[in-house]
Amino acid sequence: MLKKNDIVEVEIVDLTHEGAGVSKVDGLVFFVENALPSEKILMRVLKVNKKIGFGKVEEYLVQSPHRNQDLDLDYLRSGIADLGHLAYPEQLKFKTKQVKDSLYKIAGIADVEVAETLGMENPVKYRNKAQVPVRRVNGILETGFFRKNSHDLMPLEDFFIQDPVIDEVVVGLRDLLRRYDLKPYDEKEQAGLIRNLVVRRGHYSGQIMVILVTTRPKVFRVDQLIEQLIKQFPEIVSVMQNINDQNTNAIFGKEWRTLYGQDYITDQMLENDYQIAGPAFYQVNTQMAEKLYQTAIDFAELKEDDVVIDAYSGIGTIGLSVAKHVKEVYGVEVIPEAVENSKKNAQLNNISNAHYVCDTAENAMKNWLKDGIQPTVILVDPPRKGLTESFIKASSQTGANRIAYISCNVATMARDIKLYQELGYELKKVQPVDLFPQTHHVETVALLSKLDVDKHISVEIELDEMNLTSAESKATYAQIKEYVWNKFELKVSTLYIAQIKKKCGIELREHYNKSKKDKQIIPQCTPEKEEAIMDALRHFKMI
Repeated sequence: MLKKNDIVEVEIVDLTHEGAGVSKVDGLVFFVENALPSEKILMRVLKVNKKIGFGKVEEYLVQSPHRNQDLDLDYLRSGIADLGHLAYPEQLKFKTKQVKDSLYKIAGIADVEVAETLGMENPVKYRNKAQVPVRRVNGILETGFFRKNSHDLMPLEDFFIQDPVIDEVVVGLRDLLRRYDLKPYDEKEQAGLIRNLVVRRGHYSGQIMVILVTTRPKVFRVDQLIEQLIKQFPEIVSVMQNINDQNTNAIFGKEWRTLYGQDYITDQMLENDYQIAGPAFYQVNTQMAEKLYQTAIDFAELKEDDVVIDAYSGIGTIGLSVAKHVKEVYGVEVIPEAVENSKKNAQLNNISNAHYVCDTAENAMKNWLKDGIQPTVILVDPPRKGLTESFIKASSQTGANRIAYISCNVATMARDIKLYQELGYELKKVQPVDLFPQTHHVETVALLSKLDVDKHISVEIELDEMNLTSAESKATYAQIKEYVWNKFELKVSTLYIAQIKKKCGIELREHYNKSKKDKQIIPQCTPEKEEAIMDALRHFKMI
């Protein structure tokens, strides 16, 4: 039985979602930082539980041909670039696999092609925003990044994935904080003044915003500090102060002050101009965000008479990008400052058909339905926790025939797609996009289409639970698809499954929105696929 500090030779067989190496020893699964598949290492055991353990590399016996030998290990230790030790083409393959695996394991989807991840030509120095903690290290005020899984600051001057001008501003500001003897925050003692520095820079405009996050309002000689900072970096158009006096890991508190200039910077995305406030969400990789949003727009196949809902609209970047090509856009965002930015951004770009409200996405969706707004396309870009069940159900009730789902967390996206499938939507396309090179994070665009669009008969997927037979409740459409694919390697549609279920006497309630076309073309299930579906129904004891 392995114990702490034992050293054992192992082979790395896989990577976790977060980029740690995986090895198997004596029936245990070990996770090892900075280890890649096909590598053989001497591993020191750090911790052992009943089924899993953690180790670290003592020596590389065989290294992967895909290892990036040039990476500064500080970027791995800090978590800034937790996939930076893997060559970039392999990072893209890794991310494609993550998307495929999540769709299969969580949603049971194996029959939809996942395109290869779109990558960057130069996958470094891309971030347009830095959030940098300020702490005392060895008696000196330092800026840098926390060591992975800790709050121990690692002093850094080159952040590898950040815009190099932002790095210069951070270092210049650090030196001024030292000169004016402003005290860094001490997390243990709950003392000190300067907690964090946040710097934004417009990718196209070059405008810079600096945010001082402090524990109290008064900052000694702040006017002199700002004067010196502007002399050094004349591109700065905004210096903000955020006051956060809480014992929390959150970067920002509730109170904001403008110390210099305006309270926003301006930048461009997909040929529109945007005002970006301090607390507003804005994608940190402008170049790849344009590819991400353009992919979603292309997937949606927008037409002039489309009515579009832009859920989780941020400062309006997606909705305003499509507004000039559709009839109306309705956006919702929960952050008030972002909603104000959205309205100003619409005016800035002479867009009059985009309407924004401050609310939760699910509440706004319900209110729009009450007001008779009937979207044909829904664009969603939720936070990592994904969509709420109430939003998914409300959005499916609108009758929108296309949903373009932009996700920063493929696991929650897969969960949400599974529910959408059960409510009458079919996954059509999936495109991963690498907004965060050198890290394990991946963005994904997925297109969901309502089954009664064009040539499909519409069948109610979410059956009335009060009238379910015991057979109907045995398996979902996604589970049946998964079974047929795994056993027969055949792709079967929800329509075909519904046809065979009806043929077997399993009653289905027709959808209220059934196509009104007089001569609709209804594709019929082939004998081969019919037998495969019948086998699945027998497997799940539905017949």
